[in-house]
Amino acid sequence: MERDTKPWLNSHPGPTAGLPLLTDDLILEILSRLPIRLGHHFASVSGDGAAPFHLSIPYLHNSKYGGITQLDACNGLLLYCGFKKKMESWDDFRFLMCNPATGRWVELPPRPPVPASRYCCTTGLAFDPAVSSHFYVLHFEQAVPGTYITGVNIYSSRTGAWSFRSGRMVEKVVPLHSKCVFVGGMMYLIGNLMGFNNKYVLMVVDTEGEVWKTIPVPYGRGSATIGVSQGCLHYVVASTVSVNDSNEILGSGITLWCLKDHDSKELVLKRSANINELMGMIGEKYKVAEIHPDCDTVFLMTSEGDTLVGV
Repeated sequence: MERDTKPWLNSHPGPTAGLPLLTDDLILEILSRLPIRLGHHFASVSGDGAAPFHLSIPYLHNSKYGGITQLDACNGLLLYCGFKKKMESWDDFRFLMCNPATGRWVELPPRPPVPASRYCCTTGLAFDPAVSSHFYVLHFEQAVPGTYITGVNIYSSRTGAWSFRSGRMVEKVVPLHSKCVFVGGMMYLIGNLMGFNNKYVLMVVDTEGEVWKTIPVPYGRGSATIGVSQGCLHYVVASTVSVNDSNEILGSGITLWCLKDHDSKELVLKRSANINELMGMIGEKYKVAEIHPDCDTVFLMTSEGDTLVGV
């Protein structure tokens, strides 16, 4: 990563030499009495051995910031937002880029001031090491909160500077959530067309802010998200209640769609599954959390965020 402004920060694992002498019950009793500590921690769901980096990201536990929030991840890099301890406005923050494999991180230059007529919302990270060692941060803007996207601020590690590009779409797209996905040189996010009920689309932008387009996606009554799996963009919908054309209740299910050709606007249905049995066993409402990067497994998470299930 270029333009590092901070030295290498070594991670120091906590003392574990005495743990094998303690029983599981005693360890659980000790941990249950400790105060709650909010932090950043990653867990591996692949089951293929040890993680390639320290999952607690210790080098981001820095006293310089009053709070740090993860915004995005892309091909091994992590994007964070660090808030100043004494915030005088919502602009008192910095974007932080982290490479957990090397333990290096860098604070990006301040984003240019946003006019009062514009509002910043979704932020995505674009990085493809097979193409270039440089990365991009796309920070989208809306006219006002809850309305359509009007443009994007782009940071390029190649130039080390920010630039602004106005939106170049006829359609007015309102983002549904903050999830962004970068694949095939393009950034994708889910939105709905302003003025149309239940007409969802993928908004697509390149890293230069020159190409803008939309791709229609199937409407989902429940939770929907996007992700990269097997090198292709995937779109998944989990519905807690689905109905047929006669408004008969069919139950809960998921559908997984794939955009195999980055230049096309057609999503192909890969699989669908009924999850009534899962809902009956767990008795919880789920939302889509993520798609497995190497297979067609979809991860669902409870609304409380304390249980993860693969389907």
